[in-house]
Amino acid sequence: MQFKKIAIFRALQLGDLLCAMPAIKNLRLACPHAEIVFVGLPSTRQLIERFNELFDRFIDFPGYPGLPERPFDEEGFVEFRKCITTEAFDIILQMQGNGTIVNEMLGNLSDSQLGGFSIDTVELANNSLLMSYPNAGHESQRHIALMAHLGVPIVTTEMFFPLYESDFEKLNKFDIGNKYICMHCGSRGAWRQWPPANFAKLANYCIEQGFQIIFTGTADEYAIIEQVTDLIKGEPIILAGKTDLGMVGALLKGSNGLISNCTGISHMAAALKVQSVIISMDGEPGRWAPLDVSRHRTIDWTETPDYTLIEQAVKELLFR
Repeated sequence: MQFKKIAIFRALQLGDLLCAMPAIKNLRLACPHAEIVFVGLPSTRQLIERFNELFDRFIDFPGYPGLPERPFDEEGFVEFRKCITTEAFDIILQMQGNGTIVNEMLGNLSDSQLGGFSIDTVELANNSLLMSYPNAGHESQRHIALMAHLGVPIVTTEMFFPLYESDFEKLNKFDIGNKYICMHCGSRGAWRQWPPANFAKLANYCIEQGFQIIFTGTADEYAIIEQVTDLIKGEPIILAGKTDLGMVGALLKGSNGLISNCTGISHMAAALKVQSVIISMDGEPGRWAPLDVSRHRTIDWTETPDYTLIEQAVKELLFR
């Protein structure tokens, strides 16, 4: 696939974006001189700019009716439409999902060719740059399959997360030891929230083995963390709302591992090759669980709500 100007549309969150990066890296390797522009949620700009070897620019997506990721900004969409039309991309790659809503929206924005996923039989028959959206397999592998469909050579399938010296320097302002476990007990959806009492029990178990507990998360998740810390012994370090993504990455890199029910940070751990124990609360571990089972253990709580399995996984993977 040889295009000079490529837009990638994926207006999703941290974990979703990290799962797409191996595929996009193959695209960059195949098109080293192309201008690749990422179109996504404004809140993810900092993350995308971290992958500066893959992307040349970032365009804010103002939302659209029917897409739940952010409220629709009607005035902003008018400007967005002008921007996309003016850019005149050779191709816009729809890497959002199965194409429902999004393909029609992108098709109406400009005359650029549309590639990516679809479930519409007419679209698929009329456009060889679209592939049928796979409803099975890991999220990262779905995007690798898309690149293969587009004729992009597959050189790598590994997730990655760039870290810089400045990330570690910023983290140095906190008094952090060298034997600690990161615990992330927040989640964007209440249905994906492992009970705080369970997190507290697991934190106490880690503390008894001599580990410091460091809580990560956003400022909005502080209330959940307080529910956990009210039930644990010792003095944990709470960094929720005090770190950026790079600092969290540096924190993970120096840790003994991660315990979480949040897919976003679990993908960071996978990308950084930091061992983890993940409690899957959404019933889709086959799609979102880290692929390296020697370094990561995922317990599907919807199928096996057994606390002892999680404690055993922590003992095997993090206490070494």
